[in-house]
Amino acid sequence: MIPQASKFKQGKGPQMDYSAALDQAIGKLHEEGRYRTFIDIERRKGAYPQAIWTRPDGSETEITVWCGNDYLGMGQHPVVLAAMHEALDSTGAGSGGTRNISGTTVYHKKLEAEIADLHGKEASLVFSSAYIANDATLSTLRKLFPGLIIYSDALNHASMIEGIKRFDGAKRIFRHNDVAHLRELLEADDPEAPKLIAFESIYSMDGDFGPIAAICDLAREFSALTYLDEVHAVGMYGPRGGGVAERDGLLDRIDIFNGTLGKAFGVFGGYIAASAKMVDAIRSYAPGFIFTTSLPPAVAAGAAASIAFLKTAEGQVLRDQQQLNARILKMRLRGLGMPIMDHGSHIVPVHVGHPVHCKALSDMLLADFGIYVQPINFPTVPRGTERLRFTPSPVHDPRQIDQLVRAMDNLWSQCKLNRSTSAA
Repeated sequence: MIPQASKFKQGKGPQMDYSAALDQAIGKLHEEGRYRTFIDIERRKGAYPQAIWTRPDGSETEITVWCGNDYLGMGQHPVVLAAMHEALDSTGAGSGGTRNISGTTVYHKKLEAEIADLHGKEASLVFSSAYIANDATLSTLRKLFPGLIIYSDALNHASMIEGIKRFDGAKRIFRHNDVAHLRELLEADDPEAPKLIAFESIYSMDGDFGPIAAICDLAREFSALTYLDEVHAVGMYGPRGGGVAERDGLLDRIDIFNGTLGKAFGVFGGYIAASAKMVDAIRSYAPGFIFTTSLPPAVAAGAAASIAFLKTAEGQVLRDQQQLNARILKMRLRGLGMPIMDHGSHIVPVHVGHPVHCKALSDMLLADFGIYVQPINFPTVPRGTERLRFTPSPVHDPRQIDQLVRAMDNLWSQCKLNRSTSAA
Protein backbone atom coordinates (compact mmCIF):
# COMPACT_ATOMS: atom_id res chain seq x y z
CA MET A 1 0.00 0.00 0.00
CA ILE A 2 1.39 3.42 -1.02
CA PRO A 3 1.33 5.92 1.88
CA GLN A 4 -0.64 9.08 1.22
CA ALA A 5 0.48 12.59 2.11
CA SER A 6 -0.48 13.35 5.71
CA LYS A 7 -3.44 15.66 5.95
CA PHE A 8 -2.46 17.14 9.31
CA LYS A 9 0.60 17.00 11.51
CA GLN A 10 -0.02 16.93 15.23
CA GLY A 11 1.71 19.53 17.34
CA LYS A 12 1.51 23.03 18.73
CA GLY A 13 0.42 26.00 16.67
CA PRO A 14 -1.66 26.22 13.46
CA GLN A 15 -2.33 22.94 11.68
CA MET A 16 -1.08 22.65 8.10
CA ASP A 17 -3.12 20.62 5.62
CA TYR A 18 -0.20 19.29 3.59
CA SER A 19 -2.36 17.24 1.24
CA ALA A 20 -4.47 20.27 0.32
CA ALA A 21 -1.33 22.31 -0.31
CA LEU A 22 -0.06 19.66 -2.73
CA ASP A 23 -3.45 19.56 -4.47
CA GLN A 24 -3.35 23.33 -4.86
CA ALA A 25 0.17 23.36 -6.28
CA ILE A 26 -0.52 20.61 -8.80
CA GLY A 27 -3.97 21.99 -9.62
CA LYS A 28 -2.44 25.32 -10.56
CA LEU A 29 -0.34 23.62 -13.23
CA HIS A 30 -3.43 21.90 -14.65
CA GLU A 31 -5.37 25.19 -14.73
CA GLU A 32 -2.57 26.95 -16.60
CA GLY A 33 -2.24 24.12 -19.12
CA ARG A 34 1.37 23.36 -18.21
CA TYR A 35 1.11 20.18 -16.18
CA ARG A 36 3.78 17.87 -17.54
CA THR A 37 2.81 14.36 -18.56
CA PHE A 38 5.33 11.55 -18.97
CA ILE A 39 4.56 8.99 -21.64
CA ASP A 40 5.96 5.47 -21.47
CA ILE A 41 8.15 4.70 -24.48
CA GLU A 42 10.54 1.89 -25.26
CA ARG A 43 13.36 2.57 -27.66
CA ARG A 44 14.26 -0.44 -29.79
CA LYS A 45 17.92 -0.94 -30.70
CA GLY A 46 18.51 -0.21 -34.36
CA ALA A 47 15.04 1.24 -34.91
CA TYR A 48 15.44 4.81 -33.56
CA PRO A 49 13.67 7.22 -34.07
CA GLN A 50 10.92 4.61 -33.99
CA ALA A 51 9.82 3.55 -30.50
CA ILE A 52 6.95 1.76 -28.79
CA TRP A 53 4.43 3.80 -26.79
CA THR A 54 2.48 2.05 -24.07
CA ARG A 55 -0.91 3.75 -23.91
CA PRO A 56 -2.73 4.29 -20.60
CA ASP A 57 -4.96 1.28 -21.41
CA GLY A 58 -1.89 -0.96 -21.74
CA SER A 59 -1.96 -1.30 -25.52
CA GLU A 60 1.20 -0.65 -27.54
CA THR A 61 1.64 1.63 -30.57
CA GLU A 62 4.67 2.35 -32.73
CA ILE A 63 5.58 6.03 -32.74
CA THR A 64 8.25 8.31 -34.19
CA VAL A 65 10.25 10.34 -31.68
CA TRP A 66 10.65 13.95 -32.85
CA CYS A 67 11.79 15.60 -29.62
CA GLY A 68 14.76 13.47 -28.57
CA ASN A 69 18.17 14.92 -27.78
CA ASP A 70 19.97 11.88 -29.23
CA TYR A 71 20.65 14.26 -32.09
CA LEU A 72 22.77 11.90 -34.24
CA GLY A 73 21.35 8.54 -33.21
CA MET A 74 24.60 7.61 -31.43
CA GLY A 75 22.64 5.99 -28.60
CA GLN A 76 22.17 2.96 -30.86
CA HIS A 77 25.42 3.10 -32.85
CA PRO A 78 27.32 -0.23 -33.01
CA VAL A 79 30.62 1.43 -32.06
CA VAL A 80 29.11 2.77 -28.85
CA LEU A 81 27.29 -0.43 -27.95
CA ALA A 82 30.37 -2.57 -28.55
CA ALA A 83 32.47 -0.39 -26.25
CA MET A 84 29.83 -0.55 -23.53
CA HIS A 85 29.51 -4.34 -23.82
CA GLU A 86 33.27 -4.75 -23.55
CA ALA A 87 33.48 -2.59 -20.43
CA LEU A 88 30.45 -4.22 -18.83
CA ASP A 89 31.83 -7.70 -19.43
CA SER A 90 35.26 -6.67 -18.15
CA THR A 91 34.37 -4.65 -15.05
CA GLY A 92 30.71 -5.14 -14.15
CA ALA A 93 28.04 -2.52 -13.56
CA GLY A 94 28.89 0.32 -11.17
CA SER A 95 32.15 2.16 -10.51
CA GLY A 96 32.06 1.38 -6.81
CA GLY A 97 32.69 4.83 -5.44
CA THR A 98 33.41 8.51 -5.91
CA ARG A 99 36.31 9.54 -8.11
CA ASN A 100 38.37 10.12 -4.95
CA ILE A 101 37.53 6.76 -3.41
CA SER A 102 37.97 3.84 -5.83
CA GLY A 103 35.72 5.29 -8.55
CA THR A 104 38.40 6.33 -11.07
CA THR A 105 38.99 3.67 -13.72
CA VAL A 106 40.90 3.42 -16.97
CA TYR A 107 37.60 4.12 -18.75
CA HIS A 108 37.16 7.45 -16.95
CA LYS A 109 40.71 8.49 -17.78
CA LYS A 110 40.26 7.56 -21.44
CA LEU A 111 37.01 9.52 -21.60
CA GLU A 112 38.58 12.63 -20.07
CA ALA A 113 41.49 12.40 -22.52
CA GLU A 114 39.04 12.25 -25.46
CA ILE A 115 37.13 15.28 -24.15
CA ALA A 116 40.26 17.36 -23.56
CA ASP A 117 41.44 16.57 -27.10
CA LEU A 118 38.00 17.42 -28.52
CA HIS A 119 38.18 20.96 -27.12
CA GLY A 120 41.91 21.50 -27.50
CA LYS A 121 42.42 21.77 -23.74
CA GLU A 122 44.96 20.28 -21.37
CA ALA A 123 42.42 18.45 -19.23
CA SER A 124 38.76 17.71 -18.60
CA LEU A 125 36.60 16.55 -15.70
CA VAL A 126 33.57 14.27 -16.01
CA PHE A 127 30.44 14.78 -13.87
CA SER A 128 27.20 12.82 -13.58
CA SER A 129 25.45 15.39 -15.84
CA ALA A 130 26.08 18.68 -17.60
CA TYR A 131 23.63 20.24 -15.15
CA ILE A 132 25.82 19.19 -12.23
CA ALA A 133 28.96 20.25 -14.10
CA ASN A 134 27.56 23.77 -14.55
CA ASP A 135 26.16 24.02 -11.05
CA ALA A 136 29.25 22.63 -9.32
CA THR A 137 31.79 24.60 -11.35
CA LEU A 138 30.12 28.01 -11.37
CA SER A 139 29.23 27.88 -7.67
CA THR A 140 32.82 26.96 -6.76
CA LEU A 141 34.68 29.69 -8.63
CA ARG A 142 34.55 32.24 -5.79
CA LYS A 143 36.70 29.89 -3.70
CA LEU A 144 39.33 30.00 -6.42
CA PHE A 145 39.11 33.69 -7.39
CA PRO A 146 38.23 35.93 -4.40
CA GLY A 147 36.16 38.94 -5.46
CA LEU A 148 35.12 37.33 -8.77
CA ILE A 149 32.20 38.92 -10.65
CA ILE A 150 30.14 36.66 -12.94
CA TYR A 151 28.38 38.12 -16.00
CA SER A 152 25.60 35.82 -17.24
CA ASP A 153 23.45 35.90 -20.38
CA ALA A 154 19.79 36.37 -19.46
CA LEU A 155 18.78 33.18 -21.31
CA ASN A 156 21.42 30.89 -19.88
CA HIS A 157 20.30 27.36 -18.99
CA ALA A 158 18.72 26.66 -15.60
CA SER A 159 21.84 24.77 -14.50
CA MET A 160 24.02 27.83 -15.11
CA ILE A 161 21.51 30.06 -13.35
CA GLU A 162 21.42 27.73 -10.36
CA GLY A 163 25.20 27.61 -10.12
CA ILE A 164 25.45 31.37 -10.36
CA LYS A 165 22.73 31.83 -7.73
CA ARG A 166 24.73 29.67 -5.34
CA PHE A 167 27.92 31.51 -6.26
CA ASP A 168 28.83 33.61 -3.22
CA GLY A 169 29.82 36.74 -5.10
CA ALA A 170 28.72 39.60 -7.34
CA LYS A 171 26.47 38.69 -10.29
CA ARG A 172 25.49 40.67 -13.36
CA ILE A 173 22.85 39.67 -15.95
CA PHE A 174 23.22 41.03 -19.48
CA ARG A 175 20.41 41.06 -22.02
CA HIS A 176 20.39 38.03 -24.28
CA ASN A 177 23.22 38.18 -26.83
CA ASP A 178 23.50 41.94 -26.20
CA VAL A 179 27.22 42.64 -26.39
CA ALA A 180 26.71 46.38 -25.92
CA HIS A 181 24.87 45.79 -22.64
CA LEU A 182 27.60 43.41 -21.51
CA ARG A 183 30.17 46.12 -22.21
CA GLU A 184 28.21 48.60 -20.10
CA LEU A 185 28.20 46.19 -17.16
CA LEU A 186 31.90 45.45 -17.50
CA GLU A 187 32.77 49.13 -17.69
CA ALA A 188 30.77 49.89 -14.53
CA ASP A 189 32.74 47.48 -12.36
CA ASP A 190 36.16 47.73 -10.75
CA PRO A 191 38.73 47.13 -13.51
CA GLU A 192 40.93 45.28 -11.01
CA ALA A 193 38.23 42.78 -10.00
CA PRO A 194 38.47 39.27 -11.47
CA LYS A 195 35.66 38.60 -13.95
CA LEU A 196 34.03 35.68 -15.78
CA ILE A 197 31.51 35.78 -18.63
CA ALA A 198 29.15 32.77 -18.79
CA PHE A 199 27.16 32.14 -21.97
CA GLU A 200 26.09 29.45 -24.44
CA SER A 201 26.96 28.64 -28.03
CA ILE A 202 23.42 27.47 -28.92
CA TYR A 203 20.37 28.37 -26.86
CA SER A 204 18.24 25.28 -27.17
CA MET A 205 14.72 26.68 -26.91
CA ASP A 206 15.06 29.26 -29.73
CA GLY A 207 17.94 27.53 -31.53
CA ASP A 208 19.95 30.77 -31.81
CA PHE A 209 23.71 31.18 -31.56
CA GLY A 210 25.69 33.17 -29.02
CA PRO A 211 28.12 35.85 -30.36
CA ILE A 212 31.18 33.92 -29.22
CA ALA A 213 33.86 35.97 -31.00
CA ALA A 214 32.44 39.32 -29.86
CA ILE A 215 32.19 38.14 -26.26
CA CYS A 216 35.74 36.80 -26.40
CA ASP A 217 36.90 40.22 -27.65
CA LEU A 218 35.27 41.87 -24.64
CA ALA A 219 36.76 39.27 -22.31
CA ARG A 220 40.23 40.03 -23.60
CA GLU A 221 39.65 43.79 -23.30
CA PHE A 222 38.44 43.52 -19.70
CA SER A 223 40.71 40.63 -18.64
CA ALA A 224 37.75 38.30 -18.03
CA LEU A 225 37.59 34.53 -18.14
CA THR A 226 35.17 32.93 -20.63
CA TYR A 227 32.82 30.07 -19.70
CA LEU A 228 31.00 28.54 -22.68
CA ASP A 229 28.18 25.99 -22.46
CA GLU A 230 28.30 23.91 -25.67
CA VAL A 231 25.77 21.30 -24.53
CA HIS A 232 23.62 21.53 -27.67
CA ALA A 233 26.59 21.92 -30.01
CA VAL A 234 29.18 19.29 -29.07
CA GLY A 235 29.20 16.50 -31.61
CA MET A 236 27.07 18.63 -33.92
CA TYR A 237 29.38 21.39 -35.19
CA GLY A 238 33.02 21.70 -36.16
CA PRO A 239 35.13 19.33 -38.28
CA ARG A 240 35.57 16.95 -35.31
CA GLY A 241 32.36 17.73 -33.43
CA GLY A 242 34.04 20.12 -31.00
CA GLY A 243 31.11 22.55 -31.13
CA VAL A 244 30.51 26.03 -32.48
CA ALA A 245 33.78 27.31 -30.99
CA GLU A 246 35.68 24.71 -33.02
CA ARG A 247 33.66 25.53 -36.14
CA ASP A 248 34.54 29.20 -35.76
CA GLY A 249 38.21 28.64 -34.86
CA LEU A 250 37.78 29.94 -31.30
CA LEU A 251 38.79 26.97 -29.13
CA ASP A 252 41.83 28.76 -27.72
CA ARG A 253 39.76 31.77 -26.65
CA ILE A 254 37.49 29.84 -24.28
CA ASP A 255 38.82 29.23 -20.77
CA ILE A 256 36.21 26.71 -19.59
CA PHE A 257 33.96 24.56 -21.75
CA ASN A 258 30.86 22.79 -20.46
CA GLY A 259 29.39 19.91 -22.42
CA THR A 260 27.16 16.87 -22.23
CA LEU A 261 27.57 13.20 -23.09
CA GLY A 262 23.79 12.67 -23.20
CA LYS A 263 22.77 14.49 -26.38
CA ALA A 264 24.78 14.21 -29.62
CA PHE A 265 27.10 11.63 -28.05
CA GLY A 266 24.06 9.52 -27.15
CA VAL A 267 25.14 8.25 -23.72
CA PHE A 268 25.07 9.96 -20.29
CA GLY A 269 27.04 12.45 -18.21
CA GLY A 270 28.55 15.92 -18.42
CA TYR A 271 31.92 17.60 -18.20
CA ILE A 272 34.11 20.66 -18.20
CA ALA A 273 37.31 21.10 -20.22
CA ALA A 274 39.95 23.69 -19.37
CA SER A 275 43.59 24.12 -18.39
CA ALA A 276 45.12 21.44 -16.20
CA LYS A 277 45.31 23.91 -13.29
CA MET A 278 41.66 24.93 -13.62
CA VAL A 279 40.48 21.32 -13.77
CA ASP A 280 42.66 20.37 -10.80
CA ALA A 281 41.22 23.23 -8.75
CA ILE A 282 37.59 22.36 -9.58
CA ARG A 283 38.31 18.69 -8.89
CA SER A 284 39.71 19.62 -5.50
CA TYR A 285 37.09 22.16 -4.35
CA ALA A 286 33.69 21.40 -5.97
CA PRO A 287 31.36 19.41 -3.65
CA GLY A 288 29.24 18.42 -6.65
CA PHE A 289 32.22 16.48 -7.95
CA ILE A 290 33.88 15.32 -4.74
CA PHE A 291 30.84 13.71 -3.13
CA THR A 292 29.21 12.05 -6.17
CA THR A 293 29.61 8.44 -7.29
CA SER A 294 31.40 8.35 -10.63
CA LEU A 295 29.84 7.22 -13.91
CA PRO A 296 29.57 3.46 -14.44
CA PRO A 297 32.63 2.31 -16.43
CA ALA A 298 30.43 1.02 -19.27
CA VAL A 299 28.87 4.48 -19.65
CA ALA A 300 32.30 6.12 -19.70
CA ALA A 301 33.50 3.62 -22.29
CA GLY A 302 30.49 4.23 -24.55
CA ALA A 303 30.87 8.00 -24.31
CA ALA A 304 34.59 7.83 -25.15
CA ALA A 305 33.86 5.64 -28.17
CA SER A 306 31.13 8.03 -29.36
CA ILE A 307 33.39 11.09 -29.10
CA ALA A 308 36.21 9.30 -30.91
CA PHE A 309 33.85 8.20 -33.72
CA LEU A 310 32.34 11.67 -34.20
CA LYS A 311 35.84 13.13 -34.63
CA THR A 312 36.18 11.11 -37.87
CA ALA A 313 34.96 11.60 -41.42
CA GLU A 314 32.15 9.14 -40.69
CA GLY A 315 31.00 11.45 -37.91
CA GLN A 316 30.93 14.34 -40.39
CA VAL A 317 28.61 12.33 -42.63
CA LEU A 318 26.11 12.14 -39.75
CA ARG A 319 26.44 15.87 -39.06
CA ASP A 320 25.88 16.73 -42.71
CA GLN A 321 22.80 14.51 -42.95
CA GLN A 322 21.36 15.97 -39.76
CA GLN A 323 21.80 19.53 -41.02
CA LEU A 324 20.20 18.56 -44.35
CA ASN A 325 17.17 17.04 -42.62
CA ALA A 326 16.81 20.15 -40.45
CA ARG A 327 16.88 22.41 -43.51
CA ILE A 328 14.31 20.24 -45.31
CA LEU A 329 11.94 20.27 -42.34
CA LYS A 330 12.26 24.05 -41.92
CA MET A 331 11.69 24.64 -45.64
CA ARG A 332 8.58 22.47 -45.75
CA LEU A 333 7.04 23.93 -42.59
CA ARG A 334 7.81 27.46 -43.76
CA GLY A 335 6.15 26.62 -47.07
CA LEU A 336 2.96 25.87 -45.15
CA GLY A 337 3.16 29.22 -43.35
CA MET A 338 4.15 27.70 -40.03
CA PRO A 339 5.62 30.23 -37.55
CA ILE A 340 8.99 28.52 -37.21
CA MET A 341 11.84 30.08 -35.25
CA ASP A 342 14.81 29.71 -37.58
CA HIS A 343 18.21 30.94 -36.42
CA GLY A 344 20.21 28.55 -38.56
CA SER A 345 20.83 25.80 -36.02
CA HIS A 346 19.72 22.16 -36.03
CA ILE A 347 16.78 22.87 -33.68
CA VAL A 348 13.33 23.52 -35.21
CA PRO A 349 10.91 25.29 -32.84
CA VAL A 350 7.36 26.02 -34.04
CA HIS A 351 5.74 28.89 -32.13
CA VAL A 352 2.24 28.16 -30.76
CA GLY A 353 1.90 30.87 -28.12
CA HIS A 354 -0.60 29.27 -25.75
CA PRO A 355 0.02 26.42 -23.28
CA VAL A 356 -3.37 24.73 -23.76
CA HIS A 357 -3.09 24.80 -27.57
CA CYS A 358 0.49 23.58 -27.36
CA LYS A 359 -0.46 20.62 -25.18
CA ALA A 360 -3.48 19.84 -27.38
CA LEU A 361 -1.33 19.75 -30.52
CA SER A 362 1.18 17.49 -28.81
CA ASP A 363 -1.57 15.12 -27.63
CA MET A 364 -3.21 14.93 -31.06
CA LEU A 365 0.07 14.36 -32.88
CA LEU A 366 0.76 11.42 -30.60
CA ALA A 367 -2.71 9.86 -30.46
CA ASP A 368 -3.75 10.40 -34.08
CA PHE A 369 -0.49 10.32 -36.02
CA GLY A 370 2.02 8.43 -33.86
CA ILE A 371 4.29 11.50 -33.66
CA TYR A 372 5.87 12.25 -30.29
CA VAL A 373 6.88 15.84 -29.54
CA GLN A 374 6.65 17.36 -26.08
CA PRO A 375 5.05 20.80 -25.58
CA ILE A 376 7.52 23.42 -24.32
CA ASN A 377 5.77 25.71 -21.85
CA PHE A 378 6.59 28.14 -19.02
CA PRO A 379 8.91 28.19 -17.08
CA THR A 380 11.17 26.59 -19.70
CA VAL A 381 10.19 29.44 -22.05
CA PRO A 382 8.45 32.78 -21.30
CA ARG A 383 4.65 32.84 -21.20
CA GLY A 384 3.19 33.54 -24.61
CA THR A 385 6.09 31.84 -26.43
CA GLU A 386 4.95 28.23 -25.93
CA ARG A 387 6.14 25.99 -28.74
CA LEU A 388 6.66 22.55 -30.19
CA ARG A 389 10.39 21.85 -30.52
CA PHE A 390 11.39 19.38 -33.22
CA THR A 391 14.84 17.79 -33.37
CA PRO A 392 15.41 16.11 -36.73
CA SER A 393 18.25 13.61 -36.84
CA PRO A 394 20.17 11.82 -39.60
CA VAL A 395 18.11 8.70 -38.91
CA HIS A 396 14.78 10.39 -39.65
CA ASP A 397 13.92 9.37 -43.22
CA PRO A 398 11.97 11.29 -45.91
CA ARG A 399 8.80 9.31 -45.20
CA GLN A 400 8.86 10.31 -41.53
CA ILE A 401 9.52 13.95 -42.39
CA ASP A 402 6.59 13.89 -44.84
CA GLN A 403 4.33 12.31 -42.22
CA LEU A 404 5.21 15.04 -39.72
CA VAL A 405 4.65 17.88 -42.18
CA ARG A 406 1.27 16.53 -43.29
CA ALA A 407 0.16 16.01 -39.69
CA MET A 408 1.15 19.55 -38.70
CA ASP A 409 -0.70 20.98 -41.70
CA ASN A 410 -3.82 19.00 -40.80
CA LEU A 411 -3.84 19.89 -37.10
CA TRP A 412 -2.89 23.54 -37.60
CA SER A 413 -5.98 24.00 -39.75
CA GLN A 414 -8.12 21.90 -37.42
CA CYS A 415 -7.14 24.04 -34.42
CA LYS A 416 -7.60 27.25 -36.48
CA LEU A 417 -4.17 28.58 -35.55
CA ASN A 418 -2.62 31.53 -37.37
CA ARG A 419 -0.05 30.91 -40.06
CA SER A 420 2.95 33.09 -40.72
CA THR A 421 6.37 32.47 -42.20
CA SER A 422 8.43 33.15 -39.10
CA ALA A 423 8.33 33.83 -35.38
CA ALA A 424 10.49 36.03 -33.19
